[in-house]
Amino acid sequence: MEEYAPLRQYAQARVQSRTLDELIGLARGLAADGKIVQAEAEFLQYWLNQTSAYQDDPVYRILYERVNQMLSDGHLDDDESAELLEMIHALTGDNGELKAYRSPSRLPLDKPMLDIEFVDRTFLFTGIMAYGPRKECTALVTERGGKCKSSMSKRVNYLVIGTIANEEWMYSSHGRKIEAAVTLKDGGHPVMIIDEDHFMKYAFK
Repeated sequence: MEEYAPLRQYAQARVQSRTLDELIGLARGLAADGKIVQAEAEFLQYWLNQTSAYQDDPVYRILYERVNQMLSDGHLDDDESAELLEMIHALTGDNGELKAYRSPSRLPLDKPMLDIEFVDRTFLFTGIMAYGPRKECTALVTERGGKCKSSMSKRVNYLVIGTIANEEWMYSSHGRKIEAAVTLKDGGHPVMIIDEDHFMKYAFK
């Protein structure tokens, strides 16, 4: 039987590739009207549950875990719907590829990223956080004496970019928040643009 191991591995790789292509098509279809409703989220959850055995991709696992968390109470609220839509946009990208960003230089992160303070500071999250849903990230801030906003303004001290992003970030919903932050920085507002890893280092310091 061992002589057939390479053939089995090849077949499994083909299945995984087809499954990811199908996921990209499904995600684009769900996001086509600019919103995700309960029934669409439940269908995505069903599809992910049916195909999870074939997936080794870390981005797929985050989407799989996040959708199940969102629907664990049987209800997709407005915040979860917006986050799921943003997640799908970030995952698919204009080039249709699922990926985690591995080239931070493509994003306008502060260099160097300075120490983070939480007390009386305001945070804004964008992109997909590997740590968990947006609600859990917000809780990390409030528990440490900070506040969170849902949109960029001069009141925001830190913009935190989630680990999962795409190379076409400027065209996505989280890209608009990044662009707004860059515009504020260019105008003299001292907002810090940091990545999730830097944020987590201080959140659990």
